[in-house]
Amino acid sequence: MDIDAEMQATLERLAPQADAVRAAVTELVRNREFTCPLSVLPLIVHAVETGAPEPAVPLAVVHELWWISACHLDDLADGQSAHLGGDLGGAEALLAAFVSGTPLPLLVVQSQAVPESVRGALSAEVVKCWILAAEGQLSDLRGDAATATRDSVVTAYRGKSGAPFSMVTAMAAELADAEKARVELWRDFGDIFGILWQMSNDQEDILSGRNEDLLNGTVTYLLACALDTSASRSTARILRLQADARTSRDARAELIDTLLAPVVLGRYEDDINEFRGEAHRILDELGGDETYLSVIRNLVDESSRMLLRADLAREVTVG
Repeated sequence: MDIDAEMQATLERLAPQADAVRAAVTELVRNREFTCPLSVLPLIVHAVETGAPEPAVPLAVVHELWWISACHLDDLADGQSAHLGGDLGGAEALLAAFVSGTPLPLLVVQSQAVPESVRGALSAEVVKCWILAAEGQLSDLRGDAATATRDSVVTAYRGKSGAPFSMVTAMAAELADAEKARVELWRDFGDIFGILWQMSNDQEDILSGRNEDLLNGTVTYLLACALDTSASRSTARILRLQADARTSRDARAELIDTLLAPVVLGRYEDDINEFRGEAHRILDELGGDETYLSVIRNLVDESSRMLLRADLAREVTVG
C-alpha cells in the first residue's frame, strides 16, 4: 500500500504542467503487472542495513518505473508492444516509457522524500544503470548462436538484468548510509540476483508456451548450455533449429526437446546452483538484520528454482 501511494504521489508530481504525460504514464503503469515482486527488493536491502524498510519506499517506485519502461522498450524491439500500452497509441506508449524510465525516477530521487545528501549519488545510479542495461540489451539483440558461449550470455545478462538489480540494491545501501565496501557488496549481490532472475524468466517463457525467446531468436543461457554439451555435428543441427524456430512451429518443438535433454538440463542446473551459492555467500559476508536477511535469502531461493525437467518436453505447449 505504501508503494502504491508513493507511485500515485510520484505521478501527481507531473501535474498540472504535464497532464498528458501523467495520463500516459499512468496508463502504461496500469497495464504492466509483474509476477515477481520487483519493488520490494530495495525495502529489504534497506531493512537489512537499518532494520527499517519504510525509508526505501521511493526506491521501490524507482525500480518499478524502471522495469515498466525497460519491459515496454524490450517488447517494442521484439515487435510485441501494440497490446501492452492499454489505450495508448504506439508513439504515446513510447514517450510514456521514456518518461517512466529516466525523467520520472530522477524526479523521485530528487524529491523531498529522499535526503539531500544522497540525491546526487542516487541520480548517478539511475543514469549508469541505463547505460549498462542498454549495453546488455544490445549484446542480446546482436547475439549470434554460432559464436555464443555461456560466458558471453552471462555478460549480456549482467547488463540487461544485472544492472537494474545492482542499481536498486546499491541505491538502498547508499540511502541507508552504508559504508562504501558494503554498497559495492550489495551491487555485486544485485548483479548475481539479476542473472538468476533472468534465468528464471527464461524457464517461465518455455513453461508458459509463449516461447518468445525462440520466436525472437534470443540466445539464452539454456541454448548456450545445449551448444556447449553437443558434438560438432549436433551443434550444426541446433543452430539450424534455432534459426528455423523463428517461423516454424515444428522447429520450435524439436528445439525444445533438445533444450530439455537431461545432459543440457544437468549443466544448466549446476550453473544455477553455482550462481545461487555465490548470492548466498555475498549475503553471508554482508550480515545485518537477520529477520530481513532471511527474507532476501528466500527471494534468492525462489528466483533460482530449477523449473524445467526432461519429462516436460511432451507437456510444454509450443506456440
